[in-house]
Amino acid sequence: MILFDLAKRNIRLHWLRSLLAVVGIIIGVTAISSMGMLGNSLVLSISDSLTSVGDTIVVSPHISAAPGTIGGGGSSLKITERQVEEIRRAAGANTVVPIHTGAERITVGNEAKTAALYAMDPADVPVLLEKESGIYLRYGTGAMVGKKLAEENDLKVGESLGIGSGEERVRIVGLLKERGIGFDLNPDYAIIVPDTWFTSRYGERDYDQVIIKVRKLEDIDGVKAAIEDKLNRREQVVNVLDTRKVLKTIVDAFNQISTFTTAIGGISLVVAGISILNVMLMSVTERTKEIGIIRSLGAKRGEVMRIFLFEALILGLMGSAIGGVLSLAGGYLALNVMLQSSKYLFAATTLVYILYGVAFGIGVSLLSGIYPAWKAAMMSPIEALRFE
Repeated sequence: MILFDLAKRNIRLHWLRSLLAVVGIIIGVTAISSMGMLGNSLVLSISDSLTSVGDTIVVSPHISAAPGTIGGGGSSLKITERQVEEIRRAAGANTVVPIHTGAERITVGNEAKTAALYAMDPADVPVLLEKESGIYLRYGTGAMVGKKLAEENDLKVGESLGIGSGEERVRIVGLLKERGIGFDLNPDYAIIVPDTWFTSRYGERDYDQVIIKVRKLEDIDGVKAAIEDKLNRREQVVNVLDTRKVLKTIVDAFNQISTFTTAIGGISLVVAGISILNVMLMSVTERTKEIGIIRSLGAKRGEVMRIFLFEALILGLMGSAIGGVLSLAGGYLALNVMLQSSKYLFAATTLVYILYGVAFGIGVSLLSGIYPAWKAAMMSPIEALRFE
């Protein structure tokens, strides 16, 4: 205990130098923790945006370039009804949703715009999309509108809009909840209509893509293989996209970004460690005669070494503790600036970066104190007493 008290006394005697070292640790811990929290929150945000399609297989026509053609045409640009039935057999009990997709001119009031258009069986809409107000599609006429499209054009349930060059009026029966990025559909700026209405208007029966919602994630590979075997046995007719793998690739990429941003914060902590090393070396030099007196009174080398290690530990604990508290404010500020939301600030995987930062700060402080402590302990008592 007396060794720890000596360490505290030495810090008080050189309070300004010690304060500067502590400030360096505070900045380093705050930087590494805040950057880690920002990176992890970014990963969580992306994961939440894409998780809704993580159980999805998307089948689309394969476009191959045939010899002598421009722009390809080696295979059909549509998925036929017969192929949809083969996909249903391959998918088994999992839900299969064939979809017509495109873009169409819409008229809101007197203003003409362009919006994405999706057509599907009304019974399949609740499988893929969630309504915010109104009702889901019914057979016949009517449309559902994506949240962003509705907000930007002040569209409400019960109003009507014109679709196509003929401005055929369609009544809005429901508004969709915002869904965000998707590999299957991007409904936020889209209009959803019944497939019967689409077929009667455009005369198109074949589909642009088929979405399979797999009930059990462990079945995805089997369903995908079955579809490939059914449709691509002789030649590639369709592309089969497993969104789970795409999701994993994206999340892994953002995890690497998170690691990189945390490492940037760690650089400042290393600089702070060098500052502590400098402080401790100066302290050893200034207290050479004091070390000689302590050694001549019977203090062992290990005890002298522990005095200086305690000094480094105290500096590290003070700086890391304050830096850990400030990390919450730094993380909150970083999340609101980068993500415009602090939703993920208190997630366990985000807060753990504060512990990482504090532990790293204490570790760097101790490592920075090892050499000065060893140098002090190795001094000859006689030479130390002669030092001027």
